Amino acid sequence: MKIAFIVDPLEKLKAYKDSSIAMMRAAQAQGDEVFAIQRQSLTVRDGIVSAVAVALRMSSDDAHWFEALASERQRLDAFDAVLMRQDPPFDAEYVAATWILERAAAQGAKIFNDPRAIRDHSEKVSITEFPQFTPTTLVARHADDINAFINELGDVILKPLDGMGGTGIFRVRRDDPNRNAILEILGNYGGQSIMAQQYLPQISEGDKRVLVIGGEVMSYSLARIPMAGETRGNLAAGGRGVAMPLTAREKDIAEQLAPILWSRGLLIVGLDMIGGLLTEINVTSPTCMVEIAQQTGLNVAQRVIEKLHAVAV
Repeated sequence: MKIAFIVDPLEKLKAYKDSSIAMMRAAQAQGDEVFAIQRQSLTVRDGIVSAVAVALRMSSDDAHWFEALASERQRLDAFDAVLMRQDPPFDAEYVAATWILERAAAQGAKIFNDPRAIRDHSEKVSITEFPQFTPTTLVARHADDINAFINELGDVILKPLDGMGGTGIFRVRRDDPNRNAILEILGNYGGQSIMAQQYLPQISEGDKRVLVIGGEVMSYSLARIPMAGETRGNLAAGGRGVAMPLTAREKDIAEQLAPILWSRGLLIVGLDMIGGLLTEINVTSPTCMVEIAQQTGLNVAQRVIEKLHAVAV
């Protein structure tokens, strides 16, 4: 198979932990041809979607993990599968990319995750479809509504709707003297909506990433455990990743969501759970595959490629 990965600039990817690189290596090990595409090279000319694709030869050396071979503009429907793995922020250019990729899909290109599904699934707001699995949650723009929520619950987490890696996340208590300033900054002085969630003290046991691949729930999560004095468990914020078998509650939630999300074309999904409650549904570029493989031997990246071989035919 010919598999193209739409990723951030190659020189910025960290091979020792990057899930996209793990999938590229797994694809090459399977005998597939691997290509990298930069989002800004996507074009539509006379209705035909193409991009500059760089053929890669992968290495196990994390310091020099790829060799760039031939580079040429190709139609996206010339690949057996295209994986959209661009990191947020989910801005206007990201949305434009999903429009272009949706046109490619209409021409027969097999795009994962499905562009429309990526666009329709806010990684934060999408959990509101499943309130039976979530902590008490509010999405609002007006400071009065958010302040009333803080007053009611007493201890909450505030987060922007378009962030990743723990950026812009604040824990705010009812008596926090900085709460109005935090609301002003996060909400851009009333210019944008934010999410508020009940604070879950079980964060001390980890913000658990549960991976779902093509409707199949992986048997281990990666618990991102906050460092001392920190609320956020995100690895990018200094959290420590510990692979753990799924609890019965985590498995139950994941297995109920898995067929729904897969039916929407979401091949790779990262469910975030704290204390057995769903806090986010990540669909843009879910990670943690490398850490799970290193600690348990469960090769999630290989499972992705196997699933592609089963469905991209």
